[in-house]
Amino acid sequence: MSLPRTLVAVTLAALLNGAALAQPLTLNLYSARHYQTDEALYENFTKATGIKINRVDADDAGILARLATEGSSSPADVILLVDAARLWRAEVDGLFQPVKSPTLESRIPPQLRGKDTGQGSQWFGLSTRARVVVYNKAAVKREDVDTYEELAEPKNKGRLCTRSGSHPYNLSLFGAMHEHLGPAATEIWLKGLVANMARTPKGGDSDQIRAVASGECAVALVNTYYLARVMRSDKPEDKAVMDKVAVVFPNQSTYGTHVNIAGAAVARHAKNRDAARQFLEYLVSEQAQVYFADGNNEWPVVASVKVANPALQALGPFKSETISVSMVGMNQVKIQQMLDRVGYK
Repeated sequence: MSLPRTLVAVTLAALLNGAALAQPLTLNLYSARHYQTDEALYENFTKATGIKINRVDADDAGILARLATEGSSSPADVILLVDAARLWRAEVDGLFQPVKSPTLESRIPPQLRGKDTGQGSQWFGLSTRARVVVYNKAAVKREDVDTYEELAEPKNKGRLCTRSGSHPYNLSLFGAMHEHLGPAATEIWLKGLVANMARTPKGGDSDQIRAVASGECAVALVNTYYLARVMRSDKPEDKAVMDKVAVVFPNQSTYGTHVNIAGAAVARHAKNRDAARQFLEYLVSEQAQVYFADGNNEWPVVASVKVANPALQALGPFKSETISVSMVGMNQVKIQQMLDRVGYK
């Protein structure tokens, strides 16, 4: 006996709907992190949850520009950025949405999260790195460069190398100094840095380390994960570099060394909000935090996670500043104006 056409149609529609529901959920991730170890990180999340990760890579600026252009039609669910100033900028521009999560709030220190307005924070730090001083052991005494302030003093004239002052890594450090010193003293300090330059700012942090080793300059500001890469390298030329340089964590007797973060947020127009929150919670799990430490030589934000990375262990414990990274981001416009006034390229 044949089934009525209406019943056949309803049955077919139900089957098709069931097939659609059976399709695995996919999270669209816009990421400024470009590390091979992250692939294993995402694969483990998919194995645990069945949620696939579709990653779109760009740098911080490219991601923010894309989100602004796409507007409400953006397919992005989760955003990963690698600088506090950029996270703050995206929050101000309304590119994120708040997330309320007891897991995230209990595992991430308050100063490493966006401001909570009652509906949750708009972004969350996932890993940290310190902005340290690397110096040439044959040319510089450690006690002459063990604070950020000393880098601007006359005793270090002609010694300093940095990358561009307008690079986010430096803007974040300078924004932190604004909190520690106040605006007037910070501008005087920046003017002192310019006066002490061994050459016009150029290159990246790895270039600064090699410039110190070669004698092109004697002191440089670098992020710890760049230094850790050289420390973990088996290349003879990198070993030669490490024989010539030493590192100091500035301001250990005062407010502590400046730290910056890589962080994540749920996109304002995310279609898969609950899965996005679940992904952020996974990123602060012990397993994921170990990946951050081993994969890119960064410190976990979760204090209970044990670091096995030999370079990070060799760098040892240090006192870090405790100011809110949101405040650091808020200062970036004022800092850029100061850089223009003092001629910091």
